[in-house]
Amino acid sequence: MLRDGFHQHAVHSGVAPYRPNSLDGGNPFVAGDAENAFVDTPVEVARARKVRANPVSFDDHFSQARLFWLSMSPVEKEHIIRAYTFELGKCYEQAIKERQLRCLANIDPVLCREVATGLGLPAPEPALPLADPAPSPALSQVGKEWPGDGRMVGIVVDDGADLDGVRDLRRDVFAAGMVPLLIAPHGGMLGDLPVQRTFATARSIEFDALLVAAAPAPAPDALPARDAKAGAGDSLTVDPRVMLMIEECWRHAKAIGAWGAGAKLLAQSGLSGAPGVVSGDSATEVFTTVQRLMAAHRVWERFPASVA
Repeated sequence: MLRDGFHQHAVHSGVAPYRPNSLDGGNPFVAGDAENAFVDTPVEVARARKVRANPVSFDDHFSQARLFWLSMSPVEKEHIIRAYTFELGKCYEQAIKERQLRCLANIDPVLCREVATGLGLPAPEPALPLADPAPSPALSQVGKEWPGDGRMVGIVVDDGADLDGVRDLRRDVFAAGMVPLLIAPHGGMLGDLPVQRTFATARSIEFDALLVAAAPAPAPDALPARDAKAGAGDSLTVDPRVMLMIEECWRHAKAIGAWGAGAKLLAQSGLSGAPGVVSGDSATEVFTTVQRLMAAHRVWERFPASVA
């Protein structure tokens, strides 16, 4: 009953990826016989000859990959180039890098050239004629929208934050089928609101969007000896771990929203008015806009592409 198991791609709601649990009312429940969750149905197979042979298409290793590449938007191509360069850049064996570049050359010369440049290697010529498939718009994410069910929304708060606004915000996030996680200088409670993450335990990668309701001063545990993310320096006015979360969400093209002291913090950081960065007078107003941005999965226009 581990919902995040092998080869599953569902977008789940709730916070418990296992059963039994006390967080999601014990869900998921095992489907019984009455629900016909799994039924064996006998099927008569037509008579045929069984041979040990591969179809002709088995020798086609590159046309589908080229179709995928040609169907991507420029910004998605940038992501693919970056991913290939990053992963191959960690490879110890030079021969494997060169072998993979020969494969990329048979997919697309631009992809091969850009990855080769990042690796500091020459780009080989394709060994096979390049396929000429018609691009499929269905393969690209850009320009489409998805439901927000199960998304995680981080909310940066402190003891001086607008707790009434945060309370309304949590209600709106839950109503949208998402999970709000309060990130505070300390654990426990802020008024009647539970804190799920602290600046020491939170990291931007677990949030699909970040909302900033405060400009928290360095917490008592913002010490390099206690938390390596805390940085150093006695002149800091904002907890450096909060700034790190904001900067990482920015680099990962996630939506960022703020109001009150949080909006002033984004203005000081130079991010106000940038693509996907929302400031407003109230938490509800900001979340309404951020929710629309989240439907696109990422703020694609934040970083212009250099490839066509």
